[in-house]
Amino acid sequence: MPRPRVFAATAGTARPAWVNALTNFAKMGTGGYPPLVRHRLMIVNVMAYLIAVFSLIYAGLFSYFGYEAFMSLIVANLLLVGVALLAPFAHRVSDICAALIIAGAEFIALFFFVRTLGHDSGIQINYLVAAAVPFAIFGLSRLWLVLTVFVIGVALHLLAWFAYPAPSAHIPTDPFLLNNLYVSSVISTGSIIAVIVLYAFSLADEARAEADALLANILPESIAERLKANPGVLLADNVANASVLFTDLVGFTPLARELGAERTVSLLDEIITEFDDIAERHGVEKIKTIGDGYMAVSGVTAPLPDHEARLARMALELPVFIKGLSEMRGLDLQIRIGMASGPVMAGVIGTGKFSYDVWGETVNLAARLESHGEPGQVHVSGEVQRALGDDFYFEPRGPIEIKGVGSLETWFLRRPNLD
Repeated sequence: MPRPRVFAATAGTARPAWVNALTNFAKMGTGGYPPLVRHRLMIVNVMAYLIAVFSLIYAGLFSYFGYEAFMSLIVANLLLVGVALLAPFAHRVSDICAALIIAGAEFIALFFFVRTLGHDSGIQINYLVAAAVPFAIFGLSRLWLVLTVFVIGVALHLLAWFAYPAPSAHIPTDPFLLNNLYVSSVISTGSIIAVIVLYAFSLADEARAEADALLANILPESIAERLKANPGVLLADNVANASVLFTDLVGFTPLARELGAERTVSLLDEIITEFDDIAERHGVEKIKTIGDGYMAVSGVTAPLPDHEARLARMALELPVFIKGLSEMRGLDLQIRIGMASGPVMAGVIGTGKFSYDVWGETVNLAARLESHGEPGQVHVSGEVQRALGDDFYFEPRGPIEIKGVGSLETWFLRRPNLD
């Protein structure tokens, strides 16, 4: 079972240096913004760098085909490079400043290029990025701005196509160059749209992974999978035989008053984290913590022939850990443990803040055994003692009166029988 404080998947291997370098370039100027805004600004930066690269390619292409004839287009592309590279600095003004500057510069420059070369150049295709980019760089919270940029981009695309047919070109251009421009326009437009789509899918995957990790920390894995497979369906199970464990830290309340809030939370976090690790090692499911109390079960979420033995082995480790921690910290702290087995009911309750819980007489008995137990002891019911048999050593506790149950023969679990 995952540790409670783990909320997102982390990579197990180091990323290549070139990936880190590209990521650092994408992050330029995004410091100080909330995470979601930083994601959008990183997209703006990547888009700006792509514009700078393709504008340089265009400038080189025009220079190759005639420096003097295409001087105005070369200068316009170099100006676009400068505007694009200013994007990280524009983020300091506001989170939409760079995007608006780039959009304005691109819209004007593209129209100038089509006016100069005619629509056979295909440069007006670049306007189609307005169908995807605004959603990523402005966000849905500024839908009016997204729709404005989209409408302007589509309108300029149509206007450039109908207003500047090939005969209206201001500079007669070799068909080979026009073909190259058309191809490069398709590549640049496709690249930018692909980056936006990749960004959208990566955000969706990241959100799904975080939601799955969070769900796995709230619910047992098998229950989480059932809930994802059948959202909205009531999950309720009757389990014929399972084991339930409750613990309570003796002396924790006065100790908490002495330690103060910060040290108390730190100590409790250390204890519960170790309990979670022990439960995971033995294949036991943690159900919840209530203050300094801990509840775990075995054989509830999946049938286990040895559910009593798993929970018993876990139970025996807990006093050893608490004793060692108390001696190391100089604390007066002990643990009381109760364990019972038998039929239980289990299910997911709640909607917005749901939880997985277990009910029934067996649960109540385990809680009573804990409260009627002794510090440092694992207090078990007769059903647990009979199920474990000769695999463990027990000490008879004798009959005790348990509220709601009456007189009951109980036992202290001592240790496994290793013979």
